[in-house]
Amino acid sequence: MNRFVLNETSYHGYGAIAAVADEIKARGFAKAFVCSDPDLIKFNVTKKVTDILDNAAIPYEIYSNIKANPTVENVQSGVEAYKASNADCIVAIGGGSSMDTAKAIGIIINNPEFADVVSLEGVAPTKNKCVPIIAVPTTAGTAAEVTINYVITDAANNRKMVCVDVHDIPVVAVVDPDMMASMPKGLTAATGMDALTHAIEGYITKGAWELSDMFHIKAIEIIAKSLRSAVNNDPAGREGMALGQYVAGMGFSNVGLGIVHSMAHPLGALYDTPHGVANAIILPTVMEYNAPYTGEKYRDIARAMGVEGTDTMTVEEYRKAAIDAVKKLSADVGIPADLREIVKAEDIDFLSQSAYDDACRPGNPRDTSKEEIAELYKSLL
Repeated sequence: MNRFVLNETSYHGYGAIAAVADEIKARGFAKAFVCSDPDLIKFNVTKKVTDILDNAAIPYEIYSNIKANPTVENVQSGVEAYKASNADCIVAIGGGSSMDTAKAIGIIINNPEFADVVSLEGVAPTKNKCVPIIAVPTTAGTAAEVTINYVITDAANNRKMVCVDVHDIPVVAVVDPDMMASMPKGLTAATGMDALTHAIEGYITKGAWELSDMFHIKAIEIIAKSLRSAVNNDPAGREGMALGQYVAGMGFSNVGLGIVHSMAHPLGALYDTPHGVANAIILPTVMEYNAPYTGEKYRDIARAMGVEGTDTMTVEEYRKAAIDAVKKLSADVGIPADLREIVKAEDIDFLSQSAYDDACRPGNPRDTSKEEIAELYKSLL
């Protein structure tokens, strides 16, 4: 049996944020708890949505104690702020950090037995749906607005906790490319490569099946066509990436990922490495490692990446073509080629154990070990 969980409602395209006020009123909510990070507030990105709330006379309070890699403390202080606000819904505005924080807050409010946050790691046995969330992404990468996943950093132990819970999915996703227009080139590239990683890992994960494959292969195609122009702030590229990353999220949220994410998560926890950058650097190496366990799927990936002549290629040729196409896209948008400037050799044992223990690891198409993961890290130094 396969299960698929998606938003109740989603809006897409330029101008979609107008639907935020309509949804709040239609659902009978009285007050919104706005989760958004400090930089988005500083640069008036959050204001695009709060202006709509103001114009609709919808009361709200803003919570912005959110780090780029949100921590247990960020969540716990957010829970207390939500309780004090008397709000009855959450509007999450931002990238994965804002939406992940909102999900954890919303889950704990309605499942207070998980107030320590750390007990939410993995597949937590929550009983109640979280506080209703309307998610407005400002990056084209994480797809947190449509996933049942969120990641919180356990700073005390230098590790990221992957949490998977069908009760946390936002009821409404509002995917407006205009909310992403102010992203700098580096962030656009990193989040875009994160989206590509979601699509490729989701396509080859052990849990993949026909319905998820449909989303992932289309997402790869859209991202490959759109990311370069999105980095240059072309409106069509922005719109393509907004859709492509969402489509990838529709898939991987339901079937899982693999060891690219397992290896990227501890880099974020230990070094605060941007998640998309870590994924982009690791992806081609892990694709090569996984290739013998992927059947003909790399032919599909190469074709979706725009490679011509895949039908007449040998297995070795189309697998190499898929990996080379990913490397080329990554280089074209300015992603570093290795981890030399990030990873310290003395940390590899800790990183490898953390990656092996990560919730994404079991989905990898090739069974692995701590020792093999360590060799993958070393190959990138």
